[in-house]
Amino acid sequence: MFGTYFYHEKIRKCVAIFGRMFNNLYVLRKDSSGKVISQVKVPLSYAPKAKYLDRIRENPDLTENSNVAIKLPRMSFEITSFNYDATRQLSKTTNFTAVGTTSNTRQKFFTPVPYTINFQLNIYAKTQDDALQVVEQILPYFNPQYSLTIKPFPSQYPSFKEDIPIAIQSLSFTDDFDGAIETRRTIIYTLDFEMKISFHGPINNSGIIRSVTSKVFDINAGLADSDIHIENIITTPDPTSVIGMSDSDFAFDTTIDLVFDDSA
Repeated sequence: MFGTYFYHEKIRKCVAIFGRMFNNLYVLRKDSSGKVISQVKVPLSYAPKAKYLDRIRENPDLTENSNVAIKLPRMSFEITSFNYDATRQLSKTTNFTAVGTTSNTRQKFFTPVPYTINFQLNIYAKTQDDALQVVEQILPYFNPQYSLTIKPFPSQYPSFKEDIPIAIQSLSFTDDFDGAIETRRTIIYTLDFEMKISFHGPINNSGIIRSVTSKVFDINAGLADSDIHIENIITTPDPTSVIGMSDSDFAFDTTIDLVFDDSA
């Protein structure tokens, strides 16, 4: 069953589009009169929260330690979990088809498997005003979800699009202002999101059906209430090499073979 290589880069694309939503946020610094004196773009990277906290709280010592503490504000995000979503599972036999690599084949893939990916976005700042500026640039877009559209198969199916809903689950914050005097203050806002995605299997090439035979029986008309095979109805496209398109005007040839078979 397994062994057919395929890789649609779905998780990679989901991480990219999630990060892209938050990569253009700014913090403005103003003087007492309300005049803007500086504008700071908030950096964003994929990293665990614990690693960032360790790096932020390092105490730089230029004589013995060349490490420099991270400047704030900044943001980081990471994947926290994957979960199967049974509420969105459709019929597993449904498939999507398109023209194959030759006139006698078609490309096909079946209904995808629904999952949810949980992301955590962390906002780090030295002051509440910096942190709240970032938070308020995010929250209005989630009520409680925001949808993005992607092309899961840009080369094979350029017209096939998929909506990706991203819903906010919770918002919390921590502030170590009451810590030791030598401890660097860090305000952290944590936002948890849920992204609904679907994982597609391999895209297979299969033959095109170019002939359909329907057998017609007379039910219970034979001996011992058996069915009598009366005729075969054979349907083929005209021409037989046609490629199915939505705007095609080809016809069908129908041949009826009378059988009159007494066996079922």
